[in-house]
Amino acid sequence: MKTLNRQDFPGAQYPERIIQFGEGNFLRAFIDWQVDLLNEHTDLNAGVVIVRPIDSAFPPSLSTQDGLYTTVIRGLNEQGEAVSDARLIRSVNREINVYQEYETFLKLAHNPEMRFVFSNTTEAGISYHAGDKFEDAPAVSYPAKLTRLLFERFSHFNGAADKGWVIIPCELIDYNGDALQELVLRYAQEWELPAAFTQWLNEANTFCSTLVDRIVTGYPRDEASAIEESLGYKDSFLAAAEHFYLFVIQGPATLAQELRLGKFPLNVLIVDDIKPYKERKVAILNGAHTALVPVAYLAGLNTVGESMNDAEVCAFVEKTIAEEIIPVLDLPRDELQSFAQAVTSRFQNPYIQHQLLSIALNGMTKFRTRILPQLLAGQQATGTLPPRLTFALAALIAFYKGERGEETYPLQDDEHWLVRYQQLWAALGDKQINEQQLVEAVLSDSVHWDQDLTKVPGLVAKVSEDLQAIQSLGMRAALARYC
Repeated sequence: MKTLNRQDFPGAQYPERIIQFGEGNFLRAFIDWQVDLLNEHTDLNAGVVIVRPIDSAFPPSLSTQDGLYTTVIRGLNEQGEAVSDARLIRSVNREINVYQEYETFLKLAHNPEMRFVFSNTTEAGISYHAGDKFEDAPAVSYPAKLTRLLFERFSHFNGAADKGWVIIPCELIDYNGDALQELVLRYAQEWELPAAFTQWLNEANTFCSTLVDRIVTGYPRDEASAIEESLGYKDSFLAAAEHFYLFVIQGPATLAQELRLGKFPLNVLIVDDIKPYKERKVAILNGAHTALVPVAYLAGLNTVGESMNDAEVCAFVEKTIAEEIIPVLDLPRDELQSFAQAVTSRFQNPYIQHQLLSIALNGMTKFRTRILPQLLAGQQATGTLPPRLTFALAALIAFYKGERGEETYPLQDDEHWLVRYQQLWAALGDKQINEQQLVEAVLSDSVHWDQDLTKVPGLVAKVSEDLQAIQSLGMRAALARYC
């Protein structure tokens, strides 16, 4: 069986118009996959050159397969049907190791057709490194590398206004485009680069903040041989991902035309502000996950898929989203409902075994950031506590007992909470305190919650009532009234 290469598997190849910092699975199954679709169905005609941003020889360079690789997209489609689609990606031309091919890297800036820069250098990638200098070959940080490359372009084209780039980072930090631009300008100032360059950075280039959403599981190690057999070739860069994806870009409306989005339907939104979409994702997707975990796990389930196939737990999640999360979010109702339907479909994806205990990591912080805002907004809007979000808080406190029936399970959180819960549950077991006092101790921690939650009308009483029900009746019986 032959390994992928362009001689044995000929097909379309596109002129390089995109620089991509990052060779990982996510960008290949998200950005490059979308570019490949646009290349096939529109006149985008944009090839990608990947820049490996760190000094590493593993995994091997994608150039060993002439840039070719296969994505395997699997999950439930819009009709609720399980689908699996393999696609040979031809949008990537080559990969450059900036530590071994620095001059080749700089020459990317000389290409007059180069237009877009995408990146995913992990959350830590958009950061300042004090030791980076202009003459480094290369600098350590991604923002410093990008600054040097932008200065190379500015110099080569004599500051031409039409030679700026559209820079679209995909790192998982808030307003990633703003953060990246700020660091590029900082390096330009520290390196004492010409004022004309700073002006060109601001006026000729566009830094876009983004929200990216797709679960990419990467190389399907256990299934690789069977997949290669069905494809008829060996592919060391197989990348598996879920069916759902969403790309929200905060940028000028003209970007939709540049990317040819009007000519082929992709789930890409060009918006003025990503904030409401970030809030939607955190509240609905992440919030539903966080509410689900302690309820489902204490009900005897182990994965998200099992939970969504359980009628009671599924009903709890769907009602929580529809009746208690969506009503307090500031986006059109139909958009929120459509996103919510996609979320529950993703949770039911038969190809992804998402362990509840892995999602439970740092559950106290996740509840504060993902669920508490909706709980408080619901109480303020209606004067009553949203019952399922409040129950999820009681379930979370019960979860931190670390016991499910006769078995114990590991808890992963800040040491403060692990010690505190151990003390509180031991005190409850010794009858030194009751459930309400335990709840008061948790909710009064204003350092964690940024406020004293015992002051929220009725919250202590309601959470205590639910916790008592979970303790005395078991999760299944306590949950029944909310389904």
